[in-house]
Amino acid sequence: MKYTFNTKSFLFRLLFWLRAMPPKRLIIILSFAVGIMSGLAAVVLKQLIHFVKFFLTSWFPVESESYLYLAYPMLGIFLTVLFVRYYVKDNISHGITRVLYAISRRESRLKRHNTYSSMIASSLTIGFGGSVGAEAPIVLTGASLGSQVGQWLGLDYKRITLLLGCGAAGAVAGIFKAPVAGILFTLEILMLDLTMASIVPLLISAVTATFVSNFLMGSQVPFAENLLEPFRMSNVPFYLILGLFCGLISYYFTETTLRIEQRLSRIDVWWKKLLIGGISLGLLIFLFPPLYGEGYETLEAFFNGHASDVFANTYFYAYRGSVIVTIIFLSLVLFLKVLAMAFTNGAGGVGGIFAPSLFMGGVAGYLVATIINATGWIQVSPVNFAMVGMAGIMSGVMHAPLTAIFLIAEITGGYTLFPPLAITATAAYLTIIYFEPHSLYTKRLAQSGDLITHHKDKALLTLLKLDSVIERDFTTVTPTDTLGQLVKSVSRSRRNLFPVVDDKGIFLGIVLLDDIRTVMFRSDSYETSYVKDFMSFAPASVSLLEPMESVLKKFEDSGAWNLPVVEDGLYVGFVSKSKILSAYREMLVQFSDD
Repeated sequence: MKYTFNTKSFLFRLLFWLRAMPPKRLIIILSFAVGIMSGLAAVVLKQLIHFVKFFLTSWFPVESESYLYLAYPMLGIFLTVLFVRYYVKDNISHGITRVLYAISRRESRLKRHNTYSSMIASSLTIGFGGSVGAEAPIVLTGASLGSQVGQWLGLDYKRITLLLGCGAAGAVAGIFKAPVAGILFTLEILMLDLTMASIVPLLISAVTATFVSNFLMGSQVPFAENLLEPFRMSNVPFYLILGLFCGLISYYFTETTLRIEQRLSRIDVWWKKLLIGGISLGLLIFLFPPLYGEGYETLEAFFNGHASDVFANTYFYAYRGSVIVTIIFLSLVLFLKVLAMAFTNGAGGVGGIFAPSLFMGGVAGYLVATIINATGWIQVSPVNFAMVGMAGIMSGVMHAPLTAIFLIAEITGGYTLFPPLAITATAAYLTIIYFEPHSLYTKRLAQSGDLITHHKDKALLTLLKLDSVIERDFTTVTPTDTLGQLVKSVSRSRRNLFPVVDDKGIFLGIVLLDDIRTVMFRSDSYETSYVKDFMSFAPASVSLLEPMESVLKKFEDSGAWNLPVVEDGLYVGFVSKSKILSAYREMLVQFSDD
């Protein structure tokens, strides 16, 4: 008898088998599966970007400029915008910020299209020259894969979040072949708690994704350790200077990106935004081709001792041997990279800041080393400084010094540079937090109160949704109701507080049972006294989207135990301090149950 495979039956049996498994064992198996999927996704995206770029630019002559640099970026963003607007129909830009928002406000539930849409959109954007990175899209993809697995199995918020983190760790580990950096990225930037219940699944996913990447793309690290020179204690002051410089550049990176993207976001017509951003980006890339795409070719030129290759396809090619021209050229590339990145995302492209921060760090380090060597006082290694600079800018922009240190250590295949990496990354981080307490990933969420932090109390308050604690069983009255009607409302209600609204539902005030206790049994006043005679104003009110931390502060400032929830003037319900604290305690027990 011929056997036919029934997909639905197989999936149903698999689902039943997995759900019957003990939770800890289940998470271990799922973290392995998520690691495989996120590793495959990382490989596919890198190959897509490489194929598109190679097809478009590999035949350009090195010694002269190419006018196609003017057209490619806009065409890539145009294709991306069409794909997002008419197929995805959802905003998929700023992938890591979207992952953070999903953790804090969407119970870690990412949409199904996030498992592939960012990969397609970013390969079009970056392959055609968009000056952004593939890491944020692949993190969104990996996180979505983990989230979808958790949703498919009907897991709770805590375990879906852990699988989401496994996907993100696997994505970073797979794209860089750096498992430790993948884990630290998840802990530092996605801000998952560091417990044995979380660290083991993250480790499994990161190592599995790295193995998949090594199997499909080879085990060679991106930048070989034997290119580096030994660390010298005499260079410590220069690494500190580099760290300070990287911190200041990181601040410029953050502020400039936000301002340009905000200005472009005010343009309502999408094609106008595309023209402004696309034309600006095309001109920048035409004048400075190193701004094309992720920019890793420029870094490889530095590390292979072929720094003059960065002048290929530019007007400056004939002056590639001049130190002064090199310093000026690299300075312009360093400062213009932020503009190119912001124009790419602002015009509708899809990509992240991970690669631009590494690119700018490498350029910054090589530039500082070139300037130091040009003085003739001391000679330092431009390769070492370029590597360390990558960690410096990444640490400053992402506020993730540990991720930066271990990522650069892993992609060089060893820990030769560990001391200068620690010095520069720490100095850059301390410099930028003096000016800016939030990373570019978290700044928008912090402003709206949607940011998860490593402070457990604040993190739980962020996760606690106001809508889940609103009480709506209060009996409303109107200002023109008589005392007799109010007494009838009292008899029907289990509450001692009555919101006063007008005929359109606009919240006006409250009536407390204590305010009418002395007159509620005087029947002679039932038709002569009105609700408006006993109404008082609420000490404060809250809105539906208000952060829970702000709500608790209003309780503290007003001394009230109940506050009205009002949206656009309309009465919604009441929220009580006791119910918030009860919900907080329940959530704390849930998150502490490891």
